[in-house]
Amino acid sequence: MSKPLKLVIMSDLHLVPEGEVSNTLDTAARLHAAVDSVNRDHADADLCILAGDLADLGEADAYHRLRDIIALLSVDTHLMLGNHDDRPTFLAVMGADQADANGHVQKVIDIRGHRVILLDSSEPGLVEGVICPARLDWLAARLDEAMDRPVIVVLHHHVLPLSMPVDSIILRDGAALVDVLRRHPDIRQVIAGHVHITTTGVWRGIPFTTLAGGHYNVSVNLPGHAAPQDRLEGPGQYAVVLADQDSCVVHFENFLDRHPVIAPENFGRLRAARRGADA
Repeated sequence: MSKPLKLVIMSDLHLVPEGEVSNTLDTAARLHAAVDSVNRDHADADLCILAGDLADLGEADAYHRLRDIIALLSVDTHLMLGNHDDRPTFLAVMGADQADANGHVQKVIDIRGHRVILLDSSEPGLVEGVICPARLDWLAARLDEAMDRPVIVVLHHHVLPLSMPVDSIILRDGAALVDVLRRHPDIRQVIAGHVHITTTGVWRGIPFTTLAGGHYNVSVNLPGHAAPQDRLEGPGQYAVVLADQDSCVVHFENFLDRHPVIAPENFGRLRAARRGADA
């Protein structure tokens, strides 16, 4: 039996410059812990994908820090952008070759009988996700090329409505994306970060998954919940995908397991301080 495809997917790293924290969390230390966990337990992975929100405020120093930390990974690593990222700054630090001809940070990787599609859902100035017509056309063409193999799609923004407050920052017009995905007969998973919580679901036959990621986590807050949504220190989490010709399984590895609530007043401080310094 051939070795299954093994993917490690991280998201929501929210790195900040040296000496700073994000919402009380030392995100560089958390990323180091994730890298140590992957190198120890998943060095046999085929790919590690960092699915956006690499930097908390899109600063060059944060991307330099990211570059230094992920250089320690023993697994082939690919980067994507989220709404916290700054595209020009990212490309200046990481290289213009990270983007395609339209400036989108996306690509396909054909490996172990699968096509893995990294789809750019970030749009400058928006917290919500966008898949513009050019990106939909690109996706359709990449799917049409791979009708003979299973496909796994990774993007930053969640597509499937979760009936939680995070739906206010969901991918816009997810139905259009689903229409394109349904042209392919074997979409194994569509995996996202962004929402800081682990979920799974199905939309018109397409399976969707989110992972909690490396930053703070959020508590479940569904219609009818009496308590407000809390933001928690943990878990720090990445996904491990195992896929072969017949199956696809997503595991969730918690490299950190602290769960204390972060006080609400600790949110927005860094951004406000930045605005004050720039005034």
